Amino acid sequence: MERFAKMALLADFYGPLLTPKQGRIWDLHYEQDFSLVEIAELENISRQAVYDLLKRTEKILQGYEDKLGLIHRFVDEQHKLSEVYQLVQEFEQKDFSNEKAWERHQSISQKIDEMYRDIEAS
Repeated sequence: MERFAKMALLADFYGPLLTPKQGRIWDLHYEQDFSLVEIAELENISRQAVYDLLKRTEKILQGYEDKLGLIHRFVDEQHKLSEVYQLVQEFEQKDFSNEKAWERHQSISQKIDEMYRDIEAS
């Protein structure tokens, strides 16, 4: 997983556990693309302090993931849903013994499709 995407996921899952200052600096750097110098000026601290805080925050967030594994489980579930989605899309009406079975399949397929689109949109 690319570094920026990984940082975004870490913040999405564990960001609320950060202190307000950690969260603000994390947001400025990773979400708003501020440079370390720009953040230092805004926060009235040194560039090195910003760098250290970001590295420490990254370690904290990664520690949460190492212990809880929420992102790992989320990504695994996305892959599984994608596989189910593809398999369901391959069915045709002739694959079912009666109209009722086909209708149930259509209903299930619609729900899976909604879930898949929601995940793709996020």
